[in-house]
Amino acid sequence: MLCPACGKGGLFRRYLKIVDRCPVCGEELHHHRADDAPPYFTMLLVAHIVVPAMIIVEDFWHPAMWVHFSLWLPLVIALSLMLLPLVKGGIVGLQWALCLHGFEFAAQCRPADPGRA
Repeated sequence: MLCPACGKGGLFRRYLKIVDRCPVCGEELHHHRADDAPPYFTMLLVAHIVVPAMIIVEDFWHPAMWVHFSLWLPLVIALSLMLLPLVKGGIVGLQWALCLHGFEFAAQCRPADPGRA
């Protein structure tokens, strides 16, 4: 959840709102295009954690449905809320590292000597 360019400045100004530019190095971050990828990957991760756990609990203890709801619903919500900013930061960092979706003109994507490009 740090700036992909310098690794020092914070990436978020609010829960999921990316800063316009890094407060430390000045890298512009406002043009990222994470769109629907962070929620999709978050759901994928949470499902791969919760579903096997649900199956194991059901096989060993056979709890009532109200126990399942009271156990898994808060866990799914908590995991989703914890993982979503981490996944979004990872996607923005990956886009920055690969010069994708608005980062084509980032400082690290420009050649050092424009005459040689």
